[in-house]
Amino acid sequence: MADDHAVVRRGLRHILATTPDLAIAAEAGNGVEVLEKLRAGQFDVILMDVTMPGTNAVELIERLKELHPQVPVLVHSMHAESPVASRMLKAGAAGYITKDSDPVQLLAALRKVATGGRYIAAELAEQMVFSDDTRHGKPLHELLSARESQVLGLLAAGKGIKEIARELRLSPKTASTYKTRVMEKLKVESDAELFRYAITHQLSK
Repeated sequence: MADDHAVVRRGLRHILATTPDLAIAAEAGNGVEVLEKLRAGQFDVILMDVTMPGTNAVELIERLKELHPQVPVLVHSMHAESPVASRMLKAGAAGYITKDSDPVQLLAALRKVATGGRYIAAELAEQMVFSDDTRHGKPLHELLSARESQVLGLLAAGKGIKEIARELRLSPKTASTYKTRVMEKLKVESDAELFRYAITHQLSK
């Protein structure tokens, strides 16, 4: 179980304490701890939060699938937006469930992914199919070029145009042009909206 909030871990322990077939074998508060625990023991499933300090959820899931492909990941998140769920599933998660789900639903999801199945709540699956903010079935940020995606990630990490230009070996003017293109493609009009979009879609580096 990986979650940086002690109160969430305590609540999950309480829920699982009532189930004879499920038990928490280890806990982690960030991505580094998740990898350390996996190196030290054997587990049937990872129940993982999306937002943990110093952790990029997409990169962590990809790393987990590379190092421990036999251990399925069930993402347990406060984000009920379909683009976030879609990114986690594409990265390799076996399932996605929101933290406001009924405990019975959570237990069913755990059992399903632990036995090789996949799980996503019906309402999220519907959003992913019928989302209004997609074109040709893709979230807006998937329409960005590779360089534009790099710029978006750095902007979301709080870096300014000069820092981005230096890191990507661009002129400040070119970096600024990329930022303008990103904002146009994502249909945002301010830095605050851009940052909000990046956080919602788990795009920060």
